[in-house]
Amino acid sequence: MSHRTEEKPQNDHDPAAAATDGPDGPAEPGPGRPRPARSWEAVRHLLVRLHFYAGVLVAPFLLVAAVTGLAYTFTPQLDQLLYGDQLRVERVGDAPRPLAEQIAAARAAHPEGTTASVITPPGPEDTTRVVLAVPELGEKQRTVFVDPYTAEVRGELTTWYGSTPLTTWLDDLHRNLNLGETGRLYSEVAASWLWVAVAGGLVLWLGRSRGQRAKSARGALLPDRKARGVRRTRSWHAATGVWLALGLLFLSATGLTWSNYAGERFGRLLDAANGTAPALDTALPGAKAPVEDHSDHAGHGGSGEATADADPADFDKALAAARDAGLGGTVVVTPAADAASAWTVAQNDNVWPVHYDRVAVDTSSGEITSRTRWADHPVLNKLSKLGVQGHMGVLFGVVNQIVLALLALGLTAVIVWGYRMWWQRRPTRDDRTALVGRAPERGAWRRLPLPVLILGIPAVAALGWALPVLGVTLAGFLVVDAVAGAVRRRRTA
Repeated sequence: MSHRTEEKPQNDHDPAAAATDGPDGPAEPGPGRPRPARSWEAVRHLLVRLHFYAGVLVAPFLLVAAVTGLAYTFTPQLDQLLYGDQLRVERVGDAPRPLAEQIAAARAAHPEGTTASVITPPGPEDTTRVVLAVPELGEKQRTVFVDPYTAEVRGELTTWYGSTPLTTWLDDLHRNLNLGETGRLYSEVAASWLWVAVAGGLVLWLGRSRGQRAKSARGALLPDRKARGVRRTRSWHAATGVWLALGLLFLSATGLTWSNYAGERFGRLLDAANGTAPALDTALPGAKAPVEDHSDHAGHGGSGEATADADPADFDKALAAARDAGLGGTVVVTPAADAASAWTVAQNDNVWPVHYDRVAVDTSSGEITSRTRWADHPVLNKLSKLGVQGHMGVLFGVVNQIVLALLALGLTAVIVWGYRMWWQRRPTRDDRTALVGRAPERGAWRRLPLPVLILGIPAVAALGWALPVLGVTLAGFLVVDAVAGAVRRRRTA
């Protein structure tokens, strides 16, 4: 026996329900039926339908992204738990040994490959990382962890741009479900639609009217605990979404910057606006060598490559020159690519305030031949770099992790409430039963005011170009919706 007699979901001032009249709403003009008049209310009805379909069809992608992102948030703690023996020293000493001794110990234990780079310890309890380029590992590296105070090898791991095996696996899980390039489409779908769902939900919730809660800060930010049924669920869904909105928009924007297709468009924008990071010239004076590639990987420490093993003593020379030049904190020391090139020393402090200065060093003379400063990076490049670090949860340390975890949990709750609303709005009468509620009205675009159409169509086309996955999936939704509408009209006829 049903106990939902206290409300009628279809007359609950629910925009998604109130906009529907009959199987698919009143916007399907038939023979002899006048075309509905254009009105601004149609904009709201269109947003309702778009928000509904974004929630129903894209929410699974968002849910997977939230869960996998939540898991990735805790990788610093998980790394310490699983790889603490390699990452930490047994006892903090008075002064570290020269890099040459530490590298010699690492190479004695692991003579394979060549020394690609050395990463100095981030803190006094951390080990030095000697990164080896081993051909059979492909794009991955073998990282040997050395106690800087005793030059004792603590262990080795197969890493990817400085990430441990667990972090690499969780990173791939979040980005592509461990399915490679094909799997990256899932995360780009999620990032492309997240801001659409958030923006549409904000407009609908903050602009609601006709007997709903008063338009006040309390009514927008807090759920209506007096409501029942679908209205109660919707108030929790919407109020929580308001609290999460800014963070979710940030995650959407930063996620798109290194996605496959939208990321490529973003790279073009940076190039056109001269927003790329300044290049570090590694050519030695009087020698002809290519300018070093200054592109950054998404937040991972660089590993570098070397064609021949470098003299371990030169690592100390390069490090000393960089320290004299003011490069403090953890740095990555990378050997010269050839005899005509300089060594590179790059700061790798990802926690605010970040430090990303880089110098090119001629180890034969100890001179700095070139330098790039973080302060000289274009604003767009700075925002992109900082956004990536914030998205990965390292920019503000533990606080950043907590915020990301709350966003992931909140988004999960919002999605669950959204599906619950869909189920609560289902017909429950004996003569009309269904598993879920019907979709909002179709055809609201036919009643849009002309200014909205004139400005909206080019805007949507531009968005489809800038965010190709959004454009393609939106076009797919429209085609499927049009086919479904045609089939329904044919059956009705």
